[in-house]
Order: sequence, then C-alpha cells, then structure tokens
Amino acid sequence: MPFVLTPFSRELSFKFDARTSRGAMKTHLAHYIRVHHTNAPEVQGWGECSPLPGLSPDYSPTFHKLLERICQKYNDLRLEVPETEESLAFWQTLSAWPSICFGAETAWVDYLRGAKRMLYNTPFSRSEKGIRINGLIWMGDLAFMREQIENKMAQGFTCLKLKIGGLDFAKELKILKEIRTMASPQELELRLDANGAFSPANAEEKLRDLAAFHIHSLEQPIKAGQLEEMKLLCEVSPIPIALDEELIGITGEENKWNLLNLIRPQYIIIKPTLIGGLVSSREWIQVATSLGIDWWLTSALESNIGLNAIAQFASDLNNPLPQGLGTGQLYHNNFASPLEIRGEELWYNPQKAWEFPS
Repeated sequence: MPFVLTPFSRELSFKFDARTSRGAMKTHLAHYIRVHHTNAPEVQGWGECSPLPGLSPDYSPTFHKLLERICQKYNDLRLEVPETEESLAFWQTLSAWPSICFGAETAWVDYLRGAKRMLYNTPFSRSEKGIRINGLIWMGDLAFMREQIENKMAQGFTCLKLKIGGLDFAKELKILKEIRTMASPQELELRLDANGAFSPANAEEKLRDLAAFHIHSLEQPIKAGQLEEMKLLCEVSPIPIALDEELIGITGEENKWNLLNLIRPQYIIIKPTLIGGLVSSREWIQVATSLGIDWWLTSALESNIGLNAIAQFASDLNNPLPQGLGTGQLYHNNFASPLEIRGEELWYNPQKAWEFPS
C-alpha cells in the first residue's frame, strides 16, 4: 500500500484587524498537508502551506483546489517509499508554489523524524531552552499601538518590531518618540517594517528622521523590484536595511547570490512559506553568510502548525538574534499546540497537546 497526501484548510480569525501598509486582514485561510502510509494511518506528518494574498506568488482564491490536484497527482504515483526518482521528480515540479514546497517539505520531515512535530533534535524541541523572539506591534490608532507596546514591555520583551507606513508619518514618529521616553536603546531594540510603503523619492529623508530613535533595522523600505534604488538606499541609509519581500520569487543559488551581491543589505529576513521552504531558506542563509550579510527567521501569519516548523528550524540553525516567531497568538481559533511564550522567549511545552485539522 502507498503513501498518501491529504489536504485540509481552516479559516483563521484574527483577534483584531491585522493591519500593514498593504491593508487590514480580518481572516486568513490556512491550508495543510498530511502525509501517512496506508498501512499505518495513525502515524502522520503535518505541514502548512498558507500563502498570503498580495504577497505570495502562489496565492489565488482557488488555491485549495490547486492543493487538492497536487496531492492527488502524488497519490496517483502510489509510492511505497518516500524517496524515489519519481518522487524527487515530482517535488521538483513544485518550485512555482513556494508555500506548497514549505508545507510538503515540513510534513515529510515531520513524518520521517517520528511524526511527533519535533523536526529537529535540539534544546528547544527537548524543552530545555527557549528561542528569543521580537514582540510584534501592529498598526492601528495611537491608543491601540501604545497598548500593544506597553503590554509587550510588561511581558519582558527587549526587542520590538513595529509595522510602519500605514499611518501619517508624523504620528509614527510621535509613537517612536514616546517609546524612547519609556526605554533607551540599551534597554529596548526597535525593528521597523515598512512593507515597501516608502517611495524612492522620499525614503532617504524618512530614514534620516527615523534614525533619531536609534533603530536596529528597517525591513523593505521601498517596494521590491527597484534594485538600483534599493542598492543606493543600503549605501546611504543611517539605519541598517533588511530585505524581505525582495527575496520572494528568486530561485536558484546563482540568482540569490546576484541579488544580494548587487544590493548588499545589512540583513535579510527568511520567511520559509514565501521563499520556498527549508532547503531554499538554507540556501539563502548560505549565500548571505558568504557575503557577510546577517539574517533572522520570521513566520508569515501561519497557524501553530507552520509556526512550530519554523521554530524547530530556527532552533536547528541556532541564530542568536531575536527571531520573528510571535504570531501564534494572533487568532481566536488557532490549533492548540505545545508552543507557549514565556517572557520574550518561545518554548515547546510537551505537557500541552496538539490539535489537528479534521
């Protein structure tokens, strides 16, 4: 009897309107892949493939039908072992769908390592050590943002990431000024994410205004694809720049090297759902490291199933910088999991049970 892939989906409801410079989201439709052998259906590997509208190359309103077709195509191969020439050829056809690459890859890693959602044997997966994360502050009115900042600082976060570019810029500067009256740069690291909200014409001026507040880094100040403009910004910016959306859709080690060698950012942000999974993420990291560019991992609104895979991956890579893994608390109806936040760290608590789609 063969291995079988089965797709599932769930609409996740945000606890608040999740607002970026691209707009606000109330719900997020998440998709999943389960892998098992028909001889042992209780042994299951799980992966998440949840593309984001307006950002993921493989997003479409009919994504679930695409996922069903891909799973059926694999099932029709009726493979008795997971790694054959046929299966490798099949996975190579998925490069156009980065979120499916991530979901399928993590489902198989989970399955092949015991189907326990512990993808790597690390101090994190053994519940011996947490992963330091940044506290994520969402856009909203001033009162909402102040409330989030105060709550995160009260929890013990020493690194906050703020979405900017969706409010009046003067208001955003006011918020940053208030934060700096509450905590010095030595006490609190500030990361900013503009999601491409600035224009090449005004980006440098805005970066100089923001630099007054001792910013650690700014993600994607201008929209992706403006390579020469981004290169110039990285050369003149008083704030270190991190590439995020710029990485989406770039495949192959040579193309990745060409992009980073041209722009020379100070950081890159690795989002496995958006850039094609774990193997592709490792390739980005290897290229960046060869060029002296630092990096960290960030989740992309996955539910706890995808978030756990990224956290397990992060623990294996052992990057000391705070990782962007705090999105598990965004939803009313997230899947129950062993993931929990203690202070400013993400921990894996084996006393807490997993919940899965059905």
